Amino acid sequence: MERVGLLAGIGFLPVECAKAARAQGHEVYIVSLLPETEECLKEYATDYQEISVFKVGKILKYLKKNKITQVTMIGKVTKELLYAHKAMPDLKTMQILMSLKDRKDDTVMEALVAAVESTGAKVVDQTALIRPLMPEAGVLTRRKPTEDEKKDMKFGFRMAKEIGRMDVGQTVVVKGLAVMALEAIEGTDACIRRGGQLARGGAVVAKVAKPQQDKRFDVPAVGLTTLRTMVEVGAKALVIEAGETLLVEKDKVLQLADENDITIVAM
Repeated sequence: MERVGLLAGIGFLPVECAKAARAQGHEVYIVSLLPETEECLKEYATDYQEISVFKVGKILKYLKKNKITQVTMIGKVTKELLYAHKAMPDLKTMQILMSLKDRKDDTVMEALVAAVESTGAKVVDQTALIRPLMPEAGVLTRRKPTEDEKKDMKFGFRMAKEIGRMDVGQTVVVKGLAVMALEAIEGTDACIRRGGQLARGGAVVAKVAKPQQDKRFDVPAVGLTTLRTMVEVGAKALVIEAGETLLVEKDKVLQLADENDITIVAM
C-alpha cells in the first residue's frame, strides 16, 4: 500500500483515478485545487483538503506532512486562471512563476513537477491507474464517418499534432479541409464552441497528444462536457488519438453521441 497524492482539477478524471487507486489498495490523499472539482471525490479519499492551485507552498507542506510517495496531477486546470486575478498567489507560487522562461503549458507544468518532487514524492504517469480509459483504434459509435468526415479527421489530426508540437494546444476544429479554430489558452470547450459556430454545423473536432507528450501532465482527455459542447454547436464528428487519449465516462459519452448522430473515431 502506498500513500498516493492526487492533485485534482475539474472534471470526472480525478474521480476515475481516485477510484482506481482505492481499488488497488492505496491510501489516497486528495487536494482539490479548484471549487468546481467533483463533490464525489471525497468518497475515495483517505484525507481530503481544498487548497487553491495558487497556494503551491501550502500544497507542498501538505504532501510532506503526510509522507506522500507518489503524486498524480489530473483534471482540468486551465492556464487562463493565471490571468484571471481571482486569487492571490502565495510566495512559493510567485517564485515559480517568476522563474519561468515563458508560460507555455509544458514550462509551467515542468516547474510544478519539480516543486512537488522537492518534497520527496514522485510525480507519476497520469494514465498509470486508468489506462483502460484509452480506446484502441476504430469507430466507437454506431454511426461511421462519411468520406468527407474521414478527410477532415485526417486533416484535423495533422493540424492538432502541429499545434501540439509547438505546445500551443491539443484541439483543432475543422470543416471542409479548412481550420475553423485552434485551441490555445481558452481550453478545449471554448475552442469547440468558437470553431463550431464559425462552421455553422457539421464541424469535425480533433484532439490528440503532443508529439513530445509528457504523461505526467496534460494527457488529452474527452468526456461528457466535450460532447455536450459539440451538440451545442452542431459539430458532427470527433477524432481522438488511439491509445493516447483518455475517454472519460465512455458509456455516457457514446450514448450521447449516438443520440445526436455524432461519430467518434480513435485513429
